[in-house]
Amino acid sequence: MMDYRAGQVIEVTTRDVAHGGWCVARPEDGPVVFVRHTLPGETVLARLTEVTSRLARADAVEILKASPDRVQAPCPHAHPGGCGGCDWQHAALPAQRSLKAAVVRQQLRRLAGLDREVTVEALPGDEEPGGVEPGGEQAGGEQAGGEQAGGVEPGGEQAGARPAGGGLGWRTRVQFAVRRDGVAGLRAHRSHDVIDVGQCLIAHPALTDLGVTGRRWPGTSAVEALVAAGSGERAVVITPGGVRPGGRAGPGGGSGPGGRPPGTPRIRGGSTPPSPPGPPGADSVLRRAGHSLTPLRGRSYLSQRAAGRDWRVGAGAFWQVHPSAADVLTGVVMTELAPVPGDVALDLYCGVGLFAGSLAQAVGPGGTVIGVEADNAAVRDARHNLREWPWARVHKGDVADVLGRGGGQLGALPPARLVVADPPRAGLAREVIDYLVATDNGAARFAYVSCDPATMARDIGLLLGHGWTLGGLRAFDAFPMTHHVECVATLLAPATARPA
Repeated sequence: MMDYRAGQVIEVTTRDVAHGGWCVARPEDGPVVFVRHTLPGETVLARLTEVTSRLARADAVEILKASPDRVQAPCPHAHPGGCGGCDWQHAALPAQRSLKAAVVRQQLRRLAGLDREVTVEALPGDEEPGGVEPGGEQAGGEQAGGEQAGGVEPGGEQAGARPAGGGLGWRTRVQFAVRRDGVAGLRAHRSHDVIDVGQCLIAHPALTDLGVTGRRWPGTSAVEALVAAGSGERAVVITPGGVRPGGRAGPGGGSGPGGRPPGTPRIRGGSTPPSPPGPPGADSVLRRAGHSLTPLRGRSYLSQRAAGRDWRVGAGAFWQVHPSAADVLTGVVMTELAPVPGDVALDLYCGVGLFAGSLAQAVGPGGTVIGVEADNAAVRDARHNLREWPWARVHKGDVADVLGRGGGQLGALPPARLVVADPPRAGLAREVIDYLVATDNGAARFAYVSCDPATMARDIGLLLGHGWTLGGLRAFDAFPMTHHVECVATLLAPATARPA
C-alpha cells in the first residue's frame, strides 16, 4: 500500500458522496480518500490535506474529467484554501439536492436499517431559474461537463462567473470572524484562518447592504449580522476581542473566536480601509458577553414573520436562516401531527415558540401545549409569543433534565399524544427517546425536525427498535450551496403505526 503523506498530489476517481460535503475515492494502493471540491464520477488531481491510518482527506486541485453536473462556482472564494462556508457551489442546484438526498438515504440505511427513497425539495425562492442546464453550454462557450483539455482548477478561471442558478442571497444570519487587523471575513474549511471574502453571495442582500466586511472592527473577535426577511429589521451583534461567541447558530457560515494568538495559523486575504465603528444601517446594535446580549442601539429583538403571524425573536435566539424555512417547516409539522381540538402536545427544544404557537391555535382552549427550552432569552420570547393562548406554557430547562425528572418538579406535565422536537445538530437527548417509548406518556405521533441526517437517522433507528414506524419523511434544501439539509420525519407509535 502506498505511503500517503500530507501535501502529496494523487490522481483519483471519486465514486460516492459522503456526509459533510465530501466525495469518496477508493484507490487500490491506498486508504479511502475523502475529497472536497469534486463531484461523484470525476477524475481529479487531489492534494492530500490530512492522512491517518484509516483514511485521507484531500482537496481537488485540478479536474481531469468533469461531471456533467459541474457548473462555474459563482463565488471566487469557493476553491481549495478559500472560504469554507459553502461545499457545493461547483454543482448545479438539482445536483446539489440529489447529493443531499443520497446522504440522507445513506444515513438511514447505515444507522436506521431503512432503505427509503428521499427527495430534497427546493424552498420557495430557490427554484431553478431558466438558463444553463447541467452539462449544457456555459458562458464563453465551454461545456460544463465531460473531458476538459488540460484540466480545470477549481475556482481558478471560473472565479467571478455569474451564478448558474438560484440558491444565493438566502442566508438571513451570518457570523463573521474578525482578523487581527480588524477585517471581518469567513473561516477557511477546517481552519482558523479568516478569509477576506468581501461579499458573501449566499448572504441576504439586506445583510450585504450593511457593509460589515467593508469596515474595520478593532478590538472585536466576531460580528454577526441578521435580518428579519418579513419586516426588514436588521441587527448587528458585536463580540469584543477575547469573548467567544455564544448561543445557538444554524449550520454554515463563519464562526469562532477571532484574533491570532501566537502559534495560530497564518492570516490570509486582503485589507480594507478603516471606517467608523457601528453600521449605520442596522436597526439594532448589541454587544455579546458569553450568552448575554446588551443593546447599544435599538431593541434586543427582531419581528419575524411565519405561519401567518409575527413572532418576537431575540437577536441571540434561534430562528431558521432561510427566509422560507420557518413557514414551510411549520406547515409540514402541522400537517404531519394533524392536531385536533382538545389535543395535548409537547414542543421540545421549542425556541421562541413557533411550533408551540401553531399547535396552540389548533388544539384550542380545551387542549394543552407545553414547550421546553433551555435558553433564557428564547424562553422569554416564547412566553411573550404564546401569551394570547393561556393553555400554552413554556418550561425553562434542559430537555434531558426536564424529561428525566418525569415532570414532577414542573407541576402537571400530562401525557401528550403529539410531540415535536427541533434539537441542535447533536440530535435528541436519550431522555427524549425514553419519554416517547414509555407507553404511559401517551405519545402517538412524533414530528422530528432535524438539520443533521446522521443524528436523525441514529434517533430514528432507536425508535424503530422500540416498535415505532417511520411514516412521512420530507427533506428541504434550506441551505443551498452547503452540504446541510433540513428534514422533517414523522414517527408513529406502535398502536398507531400504518404503512408509509
